[in-house]
Amino acid sequence: MSTRNELLDNLDKLHTTELGAVRIKRNLALDVDDVVGWCRDKIKSDHAVITRSGKNWYINIETCIITVNGYSYTIITAHKEKR
Repeated sequence: MSTRNELLDNLDKLHTTELGAVRIKRNLALDVDDVVGWCRDKIKSDHAVITRSGKNWYINIETCIITVNGYSYTIITAHKEKR
């Protein structure tokens, strides 16, 4: 099974901590209440590039990178891509 399909098949398990949500909102300057829903929509996008390195998935979409733990499906962080 490809990494992309494995992550997409388990999007219902995607979650983050309270501090994780605050960190993601701050890093991306988001004005949304549902950070997990926002990340889930980005990950489902046809333009998302999903790679796995070690225990984490990295999702590059638009100008941000979302980091998800590969075992617990916890969104660890998200930040703007450095160019």
